[in-house]
Amino acid sequence: MNKVIANDIAADTEAASAAYVPSLQLTEGQSPPIAANGGLSYMSFDQDGDAGTAAAMEAALIQIAEGKGQAVIDMLDNAPPGPIETRWGVGFRDYAECVEYIRANNIEAPEGGLALPLPYTINEQPSYSIVSSNALWQDPSRESEAKALRKDERDNTRRRLFFPHVMRDARRIAEYYPGLSPNSAECMDKLGVALAHCESKCENFYDSAEVERVFYPEMEKLLLELFPGATDALVYNHDVFDKDYQGDRTEDQDNKNPGVNANYANLVHNDLNDNSGRVRCRELLTKNLRNFGREQHYTEGQADAKMSRRFMSINLAKPMETVRQNPFVLCAWPSFADQPYVTNYRVYDDRVGETTRFTYRPDHEWYWLPEQKPTEVSMLKCYDSVTDGSVSRWSFHTACIDPTAPDDAPCRRNVVVRSYVFF
Repeated sequence: MNKVIANDIAADTEAASAAYVPSLQLTEGQSPPIAANGGLSYMSFDQDGDAGTAAAMEAALIQIAEGKGQAVIDMLDNAPPGPIETRWGVGFRDYAECVEYIRANNIEAPEGGLALPLPYTINEQPSYSIVSSNALWQDPSRESEAKALRKDERDNTRRRLFFPHVMRDARRIAEYYPGLSPNSAECMDKLGVALAHCESKCENFYDSAEVERVFYPEMEKLLLELFPGATDALVYNHDVFDKDYQGDRTEDQDNKNPGVNANYANLVHNDLNDNSGRVRCRELLTKNLRNFGREQHYTEGQADAKMSRRFMSINLAKPMETVRQNPFVLCAWPSFADQPYVTNYRVYDDRVGETTRFTYRPDHEWYWLPEQKPTEVSMLKCYDSVTDGSVSRWSFHTACIDPTAPDDAPCRRNVVVRSYVFF
């Protein structure tokens, strides 16, 4: 389905439904995404206010039955030991194998950088994740469906390979782009990544109420200072990452408590895309849907007006202590500007979120912050409404294992907030 057709269908569907259906707004020069329905949002298939969740669930089960995802796993399982030649480059099933390849081929990084394996999907079809709160998991009559979907979710990490990459030190961006400060709005516009300084007064990041009360306003202030043209910044939720945390990890969405996450990202991805960047914003402004931050009270018309101007979504990550292991790594625009993303659908009971995954390219431009300090905030763009190619649309990211860290180095402990910035 081409861009014009998708936009026309979205407009017709929106007129006939109460659901907000965004038009697919691709970046100039970008290939269409690898997505269901030609990239059209599942909001287009709303049935009695379900936001297209029934249609997404049906599509997920049909795709599993077709067996294309299993065919990718079978291909990897049946390949001979050692490196696997792909159309993107040489990949490895095993992290250690990729490390050995990097060493054997003397792949070197610039000063402050690092050469290491990164995990990319090799599955060129959309994927589906049924979130833990979905009613499916508590419905005994759907146990067979749940079993198939649970296996497919686990198998997502089996449809990946590790590829060698070189990290640059994000603090040295000005060396690669003379005159461009990593601590600037210009850096975010050009590369989709930036850095900031913050000495937070939040004392306990495991206390979600304190994080909302103290840290959210600090991050909103930081964003408004970084982007002088911005009129509003809204931090709407957060995650705490700590693999070694010994306390209660329980998530409680009703009480705005995200719990404590023991898992670090294991696949190159971005949190939003052309559809979900707009849908998520609209949900927050008009419904406060899963909004942990300041309540919003926009009418549909007011939201239309606010979203008719530029807006963007930014994730901000701040360590609780100096990062020794499992650092975030961020990929810079425009090294993937023309690359089609692979859509991953996150199916709730009341919405279908869309995230993105990417296949490997050797010229992806990656950055990290070696031993990121608690006062250093790394920022990555998840969405920008400007589509003419004049600014970055998004970054993508993952976590990695630092092979230079001591064996007993503690895993990363940090807090990540998600925000929208309006102009």
